[in-house]
Amino acid sequence: MASLIYNSYKLKLMDNSTKIDLSSDTIKVALVTSAYVPSADNHDFFNDITNEVVGTGYTAGGATLASKTTTQDNTNDRAVFDAAVVSWTTSSITARGAVLYKSTGVASTSPNICYIDFGTDKTSDGGTFQITFSVNGILTIS
Repeated sequence: MASLIYNSYKLKLMDNSTKIDLSSDTIKVALVTSAYVPSADNHDFFNDITNEVVGTGYTAGGATLASKTTTQDNTNDRAVFDAAVVSWTTSSITARGAVLYKSTGVASTSPNICYIDFGTDKTSDGGTFQITFSVNGILTIS
């Protein structure tokens, strides 16, 4: 589940400046190293993200999320965004976290959504690096 929601995304939920449709827009997940320090205030667009992972089997900019869903949970009074497991096969990478963003194809216009901190470095060495999102979804707003 999201460890930090970027303030610029929170604003986009409330105004007409740039809408992000989590269901139909291209939402990507990029991996970052432990050297990345997320800033809810200052990291508006993907070009603000530093220390993206570099390694075998990983493409800069990350992977596109598949099987995205947005649901209304009336029992728990929340909205939930989720997606399928993301994998980088035959990879040799080390990541501490992941950044979700709407990809426009240009980093300076691709708005950041949230940051997920893995808690510790996760490594793959010629195998599969996988992100399995929380059973409560990637992003929950209550």
